This record gives sequence, structure tokens and C-alpha cells, in this order.
Amino acid sequence: MKPDWRDTVRVATDVAVLGLLLVATSLPVLTTGAAFATASFAIHHFLTHDRWPRPRAVVTVFRRTLLPGAAATVAAATATWLLIVNLTALSRGTVPGGAAILGLTAIIAAAAAGYAALALVNLGTHLTNAFSTPAPGAANTHAAGTSADTPAAGHAVEAEVAAVADSSTASVAVAVATRERCAETNGQAREPATNPKAGVWRRAARDAAAMRPATVAAAAGVVALAALLAVLVHPILAACLVGYALYAAHVVTRRLAPTPGPSHR
Repeated sequence: MKPDWRDTVRVATDVAVLGLLLVATSLPVLTTGAAFATASFAIHHFLTHDRWPRPRAVVTVFRRTLLPGAAATVAAATATWLLIVNLTALSRGTVPGGAAILGLTAIIAAAAAGYAALALVNLGTHLTNAFSTPAPGAANTHAAGTSADTPAAGHAVEAEVAAVADSSTASVAVAVATRERCAETNGQAREPATNPKAGVWRRAARDAAAMRPATVAAAAGVVALAALLAVLVHPILAACLVGYALYAAHVVTRRLAPTPGPSHR
């Protein structure tokens, strides 16, 4: 079923707001990595589940990616600075090589931008898997005050009843704690069993390096088009373009390197 034009406008508005929020949260500079990682998580979650993640899930992902995101920001800023210095030296003739080396460096820079975009897309995928959210039905059940109807909560209630029948104070305490945990996590972000700070970022980089050259070229094209449009439009619209570029990178990656999921836009 084709989406209604109102749905298209709603998604476009949401992505524009996402871009503005991404730029705003990147203003402290060292939070840039966490901001991009969280935005990628939100977009992948939306494309997979057809709904944006809950605010608590977004805050959790942002908090957990602050430190590795800061390290990634420093690395990216250093690489960008070295690239600019190299291109400036080549264009001025300070370094021998002329137009051929300048063109080769530009191609390498474009490929690096494509790989970086793909790594960001893969990072959103891994973060969504690490911080998964229950289905809307579970959240609605919890909101209605009937969380005992869910399977996990049902098992907790059964354990609680059995513990009461055994008249074991310790068993009652464990069962009640289990039920409270089910109620607290119902419809909220799930904390991963292991710390994803390092492993998720490494897996995202490895997955990007393993992708086909056509996918890298498409991602590089998205980055180049967004950069060109950002120069031509108002700065506020340029901030919105950041969200659109990240959304487009996710869509292009899904088309060229599809991953299984319940929904694809």
C-alpha cells in the first residue's frame, strides 16, 4: 500500500526536526559522535518498526555513546584537518604531483566519506539491536495498567503466586522484584547485557568495510549532494539537510544492501 501524501509530509517534517536536533546537540563539538549515532539509531528504528523510538530510549543511547562518540569525533576531526591541509598544499603547488594527485586525493576523500556514512548507518543498526524496544501493544498494555497480560509479566505473576503459596519470604521478594523489572522495562529501552561502547562501533566499521563498492559510491554521492545543497541554501535549511542526508544514507543502504526487517520505507 502506497503511503498517503500526508504521511510523506509527516516523515519529511520529522526528519527535518531530527536534523535540527542533531546539529543542536553537536554544538558542544565532543557530543557530535553521540548525536550522529543517536540520530542513526532513531532513523533505523523508524524504518524498521515504522515508529520513532521513545524519548527514554533516545536518551539512553545518547548517554551510552558519549565517550566512544567523543573519541570518534576527535579521530574524524583530525582526519578532516589532515585532508584539508593535503588538498590545500596540492592546489597551491607546495607539494609536487599536480592535478593528478589532487584528483586522486579527492577520490580517496569521497570514498572515505562514503565509508563513514555506511559505518554510521551500520552503527544505527547495531544500536537498535542493542537497545531494542517492545512492540506497541506491550506499551499500550502497560499504559492501561494491565501489564500482567504480557507473557513476561504473566510468568512473574505466576512466580509470585507460587512463592506466596510456599510462604517463602525470600522467594516472594525475588518474584516481586522480577515483576517490577518487567513493568519498568515495558515499552522502554532495554539495557544491553554487555557494554556496547566499543564492540558496536568496531562492528559498524567492519561491516562498512565489507560492503560493495557500489554501495560505498552511492553513500558518497549522498554525502556530496548534501554538501553541495548545504552551500546553496540558508543555514537553517542546511541543518535540516543533515537529517535528510542521514535518512537518505539509510534508505540507499537498505536498497543496495538490504537487511531483514518488518518494514522498509
